Amino acid sequence: MKEKQVPNLRLSDQIKIIFFFLMFSCFVRPQTIETRDDFKIFYDQYNVSGSFVLYEQNEDKYIFYNQSQFRQPFTPASTFKICNSLIGLETGVIKDENFVLPWDSVTRWLPTWNKDQDLKSAFRNSTVWYYQELARRVGGEKMKYWLDLAKYGNADTSDGIDHFWLTGGLRITPEQQINFLRRLHDNKLPFSQRSMEIVKEIMIAKDTLNSVVHAKTGWGQQDDTNIGWYVGYVEKNDDVYYFANCIQTKDSENKDFARARIKIAYQIFNELNLIEK
Repeated sequence: MKEKQVPNLRLSDQIKIIFFFLMFSCFVRPQTIETRDDFKIFYDQYNVSGSFVLYEQNEDKYIFYNQSQFRQPFTPASTFKICNSLIGLETGVIKDENFVLPWDSVTRWLPTWNKDQDLKSAFRNSTVWYYQELARRVGGEKMKYWLDLAKYGNADTSDGIDHFWLTGGLRITPEQQINFLRRLHDNKLPFSQRSMEIVKEIMIAKDTLNSVVHAKTGWGQQDDTNIGWYVGYVEKNDDVYYFANCIQTKDSENKDFARARIKIAYQIFNELNLIEK
């Protein structure tokens, strides 16, 4: 059998192919990475270590401080409330952002927790008991199903339905935080658009004329170390900037730790001219 011969292209056709290839290449912008070691001063002033990552959507650009932690798994602590809220809404355990759970009359260390809560206030105040009750009502089987479906962190629910994100095996990396937030913003998570829109709304932490910050804090312990998070995204001028600030300290007496999570992030935002001072 004769081999099929591939016809030679005319010179003019070759030129056209090269032209179109070059034209296409001009429109494909390579991803860029910027390293900012100078951000270390923001962590040093609060006597914490940590890392920061910001992803700018339109420019396909990453800005890193301490990139070595980008794929390092940490306890999500209360940043899991983003996913927990989505699951609660999607399963019908929570009807909407106004769904109230009555306070169980147990006095806890934070005064804002010691009253009835709806989803909005529980998210804003990071009310642990509200989300523990939410998780119990969802149940272990459904919770695991949705964690796997959403590809949230390592999806580990060990240590019980109401503790797995606090003292259990659930872990998430800064990279996974960013990717989860991107899918949330773009409505690409396996939840209804209604559920995602409600969660995006309750995540609003700062709203100005020029920008809107959607965010969540977290604070947990892992291997005798305090882990603090501030994750979210900033919408500004038709662009989106996703961020994950993760701080750590072994000093349990560090009184600045709680505020450092947010303060460091906003100092970096100011340095990048992302948000008005």
